[in-house]
Amino acid sequence: MQTGQKYRTQKTLKIITTAHKDVTDRLLQINPSLAAEARKILDVNKSERHIRGGLATREKYKGTHHMAL
Repeated sequence: MQTGQKYRTQKTLKIITTAHKDVTDRLLQINPSLAAEARKILDVNKSERHIRGGLATREKYKGTHHMAL
């Protein structure tokens, strides 16, 4: 992996981590009912992400993978 790609990946993960922290911890203090709804969505996403990753890998090796901007 080139340095630029590695930096972008790390930066993206940091943003995702910060957003997740905002939704799980800070929103709970601000609006508990909205935080509960958000938690349900995050839990579903977490339970399905390995499937999306597998599908993306499959598409990549089939040659039909398109880079998202």
